[in-house]
Amino acid sequence: MHQKTIRKPISCAGIGLHSGKKVHLSLRPAPEDTGILFCVRDENGSRFLKPAPDSVHSTRLATTLARGRDAIATVEHILAAIRGMGIDNVLIEVQGGELPIMDGSAAPFVYLLRLAGTQVQNRARRVMALKKPIEFVREGKWIKAEPFKGFAVDYSIEFNHPMIGRQEFFIELTPDLFARRLAKARTFGFLQEVEMLRANGLALGGSLENAVVLDEFGVVNEDGLRFKDEFVRHKVLDFVGDMAMYEAPLWGRFEVHASGHALNNEFLRYITANADEYLEEVVLGEPRAAAREKACRPMPGAAPALA
Repeated sequence: MHQKTIRKPISCAGIGLHSGKKVHLSLRPAPEDTGILFCVRDENGSRFLKPAPDSVHSTRLATTLARGRDAIATVEHILAAIRGMGIDNVLIEVQGGELPIMDGSAAPFVYLLRLAGTQVQNRARRVMALKKPIEFVREGKWIKAEPFKGFAVDYSIEFNHPMIGRQEFFIELTPDLFARRLAKARTFGFLQEVEMLRANGLALGGSLENAVVLDEFGVVNEDGLRFKDEFVRHKVLDFVGDMAMYEAPLWGRFEVHASGHALNNEFLRYITANADEYLEEVVLGEPRAAAREKACRPMPGAAPALA
């Protein structure tokens, strides 16, 4: 019912998906009502960048945030981990222009958040809840949402590939379920597409160490899949991260088919532009000081305490 941040700073380094170069990441505690805040650090100093639907500059390969000349790529996995693990306030410092791709999933970020620990803060938690159904349909893909006390996703995909076909996955998000059922699902791609991207100077950091790669017949990775339906689980993971672009956690039940970063962002921009129609603020608890005061207040008619 109250906001949370991490207990202590923690850092790591890894390879950037786009550049193929080493990038650095630090997570730091943040005060109440900060939300999720990125800090771009380079030789020119530090600048801050707040996730927002209209801050999404590109959705090719991954979700990229930008403001002016500052950009941070591949943010969706860490945003999914932060939302999935119930963290409200955190400062994310990035050196290198993008987040490390790690193993292509959110599991390494969950590991970092667990090492950092959590700290319950004094302010009540605030969420934005859907107050009416919405159907957002584009060229055979859709996001349909309705009011729900929490965050639930019913996702389906369909690929003309023997290892994928049609897959469906449902989850009502909690930190435990996110860590066990979603966080380890890796990003995936097709060998032909990977070769084309590299020929054009893109995805230079992509490898079998950080993605599931498929050829015409099956999975190229020697270790195979982590889940039989790892593909749809990763799509749900991306959806959680893309919805974390909103300024506060969203409440709703989402039925999603064949969506991706672009449609996810288009949907979020639409409900943000029409927030008065579709969203309402819900405060989940009282400030902790007020709650303690109420708990200590005598009940009407109660006998006075003895001296």
